Amino acid sequence: RNFEIRKNLLRFDDVMNAQRQEIYKERIELMGTDDVSDTVAGMRRDVVDALIKRTIPEGVYAEQWKVGELKDEVQRIFGLDLPVDEWAREEGIADEEIKVRLNDAVERVFAQKAAQYGPDVWRQVEKSVLMQLFDQSWKDHLLHLDHLRQGIGLRAYGQKDPLNEYKREAFNLFSDLLTNLREQVVTLLATLQIRMEPPPMPDMPSNMHEVHEDPALAASMSDDPAYDPADPDGGGVATLHRPRPVAKGPVDPNDPSTWGKVSRNAACPCGSGKKFKHCHGRV
Repeated sequence: RNFEIRKNLLRFDDVMNAQRQEIYKERIELMGTDDVSDTVAGMRRDVVDALIKRTIPEGVYAEQWKVGELKDEVQRIFGLDLPVDEWAREEGIADEEIKVRLNDAVERVFAQKAAQYGPDVWRQVEKSVLMQLFDQSWKDHLLHLDHLRQGIGLRAYGQKDPLNEYKREAFNLFSDLLTNLREQVVTLLATLQIRMEPPPMPDMPSNMHEVHEDPALAASMSDDPAYDPADPDGGGVATLHRPRPVAKGPVDPNDPSTWGKVSRNAACPCGSGKKFKHCHGRV
């Protein structure tokens, strides 16, 4: 009896392992590809095909088309408000023509995205979105398989083989996984808005906020009558002024009339050692 239980468990595991191998194989291929645009383009076409088959079944009259549902789904999945109802009213329109128009509109959306953000950035976004949703979808699928496995034994009461029932429903779940993954990837990429921000400026070391002066340069500038050092009310900005004309001829320290126009920051010609603005130039 215990051997039979273990054998059945292995058979259940075989179903999960077969699906896991398929998923991991696909994931390895995606991880080794820098450009997944072809994969995403295939997903877009698959989503459009599924929409058309569901809302415009083959062999039905145009009056039986689910035009309203198609229009709503196009809005939900692709963020597009297309005149699907007007297309459906055109004389002689066929489902294939509607599919072509829908595919063209979707491709324009993705071409605009690539142009807006740049091909390189958009390729990175496509791969990032695809891989994240791929991994999350697989994790969710494993939970669904686990729940299915826990309750599948009850099928025996209905004269059904639990293992066959598990295989059938696990296959359906796997198909749903791939269908939902395609739709999620396409929907997110179609409606995604990227906020492009410049890289943050690196923090400046604290000592870079201090003003470092060359002593020799500072001394020479302080003696220059054209240099006016910053003051607290000047915003910390040093100003270079145009030099004032100086008197020509001999300068008499005792005769201000011979000094000409003296810079306020220059030494007073009287010989006091003070700046002119603090001596004879005081206002």
